[in-house]
Amino acid sequence: MTDPLITPDHIETFQRDGVVLICGLFKDHVDTLRAGIARNMAEPGPFAAESVRPGEGGRFFDDYCNWHRIPEFEDVIRNSPVAQAAADLMQSDRVQLFHDHVLVKEAGTSKATPWHQDAPYYFVEGQQTVSFWSPLDPVREATLRCVAGSHRWAKPVLPIRWLSGDDFYADPDSYMPIPDPDAENMDIREWDMEPGDAVAFNYKILHGARGNHAATGRRAFSLRLVGDDTRYVERPGRTSPPFPGHDMQPGQRLREDWFPILYERNRPEAQT
Repeated sequence: MTDPLITPDHIETFQRDGVVLICGLFKDHVDTLRAGIARNMAEPGPFAAESVRPGEGGRFFDDYCNWHRIPEFEDVIRNSPVAQAAADLMQSDRVQLFHDHVLVKEAGTSKATPWHQDAPYYFVEGQQTVSFWSPLDPVREATLRCVAGSHRWAKPVLPIRWLSGDDFYADPDSYMPIPDPDAENMDIREWDMEPGDAVAFNYKILHGARGNHAATGRRAFSLRLVGDDTRYVERPGRTSPPFPGHDMQPGQRLREDWFPILYERNRPEAQT
C-alpha cells in the first residue's frame, strides 16, 4: 500500500524536478534523531569532519556511515516510513540503504554549504536514487536549497573539497564548472521547514545551503537510498564515502551485507 505521506503529486514532482518537500516524514522520530546526533557528535566516527577554518567563527560538523554503531539511527532507518517513501518516489520495487549523514551548523556559523551534486562523489550510478534531508530544528535561512531539473543536466558538476576548495578528482575536464544558481536565475527550490520535515532529492540535483546566522543551531539528518537500477561504478579517485574493502566490481548491485535491503515491493516489512 502506498505510504499516505507520499501522494501522486509528490511522485510527479520528484520525477519531473528531481526534488520535493515531504512534510512530517520523520515527525514521529525527531527526538530519536536528536539523541542520535548528540551521540554522534560526542562519539564521532572515522569520517567526521569540521568544515570551518580557524578564525571563521561557528562550527560546521559532518559525519557519515554511522548507522551500524548508533542505534538511534538504525531505529529510524528501519522503523520510519522512509524506505517505502523512497520506493514510491523512485518508482522502484526495492530500496537499499547507501548511507546516513549528519550535518550540524552551530549558531553563528557563516560557512555556507557549497553548491554541489552528490552523485560525482559516490561510487554509484542510476536514475533511481534519493536523498532525504531532514532538519531537527526549525529552519528558515539555513534551509536546503536545490536547483530543480539539474538531475537532467548532460554533464556532472565539478566536485570539490569543502574546506580547501580543491578539485576532488584529478580530471576536472570531465565536469562542468560549478554554476552560480542565484546569479544565473536558476529555479531554486527552498522551504521554511519544521523538525521532521524532509526534502527528497535525486543524487544528481545541485544543492547547497547558506550559513546559519540564527541564534540557534541547525541539526540535519540525511539518509541516502538507492533503487532497482543503481549499480557500482569506478571513479577516478577515492570516493566519499570510500567504503574501503568493499570488493565490488563495476556493474554490480551494492552488496547486501554492507548495504541492506530496507524494502521490497512484495515484502513491505523492513529486512533484518
